[in-house]
Amino acid sequence: MSNSPFVDYFSSPVGIIRIEADEAGITVVSFNDNDERKTVKSSALLNYTKQQLQEYFEGTRKTFELPLHGQGTAFQQKVWNELLHIDFGITATYLQMAKRLGDVKVIRAAASANGKNPIAIIIPCHRVIGADGKLTGYAGGLHRKQWLLEHEAKHAGHPLLF
Repeated sequence: MSNSPFVDYFSSPVGIIRIEADEAGITVVSFNDNDERKTVKSSALLNYTKQQLQEYFEGTRKTFELPLHGQGTAFQQKVWNELLHIDFGITATYLQMAKRLGDVKVIRAAASANGKNPIAIIIPCHRVIGADGKLTGYAGGLHRKQWLLEHEAKHAGHPLLF
């Protein structure tokens, strides 16, 4: 967890989500499996984030409109920014991500950066799958990754394509 001054929680169909922010934007969106809701210090931005997450889970929101302030290296930031270009209901492979970044040799580094994404769902790292179409690695667990992809496919109006 970060040292963000604002923290709140959101109950979703895939579990409790912890949301953190600072004055610049959302810093963390993570799954809170231990269900402990420690300190809550909400803000207008966190309330707006919870509203957008609610709309996402209802299937009425396909893109998020929030200021993001995830902390990472320049390369990680580049990868996370590229993830924002994978449309709702669509998947990309790690190889496609590396190609989008301009160098197929960065596939492992891109996968590692993807795994360190601090802002789950909003920065859609769950939309990246293995070259063989299999679900691979997800900090929130593969069961959540599958649920999110099926949810998006259903609301995008097409079958889940791997």
